[in-house]
Amino acid sequence: MTDRWTTQEKLLLAVICGVVFLDTLDLSLVQVALPAIGSGLHLGEGSLQWVVSAFVLGYGGFLLLGGRCTDVLGRRRVLLVGLVALAAASALGTVASDGTLLIATRFIKGVSAAFTAPAALSILTTSFAEGQRRNRALGLYAAGAAAGFTFGLVVGGLLTELSWRYTFAAVVPVALALCVAARRIVRADAQTSTTRGQLDLGGAVLVTGAMLVFVRAIVVAPEAGWLSAQTLVSFGLAVALMAGFVGVERRVERPLVRFGIFRSALLVRANVGSALLFGGATAFNVVNTLYLQDVLGWSPLETGLAFMASSLVTAFVGPRAAALASRVGADRLALAGGFATLLASLVLLHIGTRTDLSVILGARVFAGLGFALAYPCLNIQALSGVRDDEQGLASGLVGSSFQMGGAIVLAITTAVLMGATPEHATAAQTVSGFKAGIGVTAVVNGLLILLSLSGALAPRIRRLSLQPTA
Repeated sequence: MTDRWTTQEKLLLAVICGVVFLDTLDLSLVQVALPAIGSGLHLGEGSLQWVVSAFVLGYGGFLLLGGRCTDVLGRRRVLLVGLVALAAASALGTVASDGTLLIATRFIKGVSAAFTAPAALSILTTSFAEGQRRNRALGLYAAGAAAGFTFGLVVGGLLTELSWRYTFAAVVPVALALCVAARRIVRADAQTSTTRGQLDLGGAVLVTGAMLVFVRAIVVAPEAGWLSAQTLVSFGLAVALMAGFVGVERRVERPLVRFGIFRSALLVRANVGSALLFGGATAFNVVNTLYLQDVLGWSPLETGLAFMASSLVTAFVGPRAAALASRVGADRLALAGGFATLLASLVLLHIGTRTDLSVILGARVFAGLGFALAYPCLNIQALSGVRDDEQGLASGLVGSSFQMGGAIVLAITTAVLMGATPEHATAAQTVSGFKAGIGVTAVVNGLLILLSLSGALAPRIRRLSLQPTA
């Protein structure tokens, strides 16, 4: 079989990479615009967190349902509906004049992405056989995701110079164009007449409810207090809903989540690594954005141009990372990515009330390099050895891990940052608070290194354990 892509495969990859690019672009597009949104709609820092967290809440809460729907209802159908919903929510956000309405549109956009992301990824994995060809395709997919996330930070800065509303408006034509292209290029799924009855609605309601309550508890905990009655009751409710979900899944004939899939240590490790990688990246970018604009007084455009350093690195390294993973091993490459993200955090710890440009750009380059190396490796590991009829489930699981990691680490970072910053802080005290937040990302990146190291050493440990003793 030739390794060259056919014309149909190239078109399919263009659409799929475009979808994931848009999903991650939409996630990060407003981050640089946060100060402008807060000023325009009179939102404080606590409310501004919800502009980011509402997207994460919808995305993380519905990803498992979205992933399973792609397997049951059809990948192409779910992708098209999700893109239309994303365009509609973005159009509504463009004209929102109230903070609550704006946050609601971000939630709807997150829910839409919870269906488009696993649909796109499972279309890719079922279209390319496992091995080098799939790894190459996943490399392009990962590059699109990484580039979208960092490019959104750049474009967000450029658009915010005109108006923060353009960060919402820009999504509409792109989503509609991708919808038209997907309708023409992506082949319809072969579905049986009994397909609709195969969706475990009871399990879907319980797990979606559990994830929504859990993510919301994580998001509000820094403000309400981690040991407050509200937070503890929310965590307890999430545990109860998840226990109910486990009970339902053990009884139904066709469960939403087949628990046997978690017997794969590789899949579990990849999902934990995904949570650590994306959690660290989300918190790092939010802290970096607020520091540049609130302390150094940079404009959104200047902030976006600085973030372009990450975009250029991910655009160059991302497509090559998956092919390199086939040669040196995904765990080793993820380990290198972990070290690069840790270096980004350590470099940014040198900030002050005045900071040299080389420090900011150096941190951005390491952040982009780490994400570009680790992201495709984690996707490859999370989807390796998974049956075709569970590719949507596996895609939803790894997507959920990314978003849950983003919500948890951002909430912890926000709590640490606010706790380290007095109410009427001086410039130096504000910088000290930001440094505390960056310290959280350094710890998270260190955990990613340890996890990747355990994976890289696992084969050697197994070989030593199988050697006969003297």
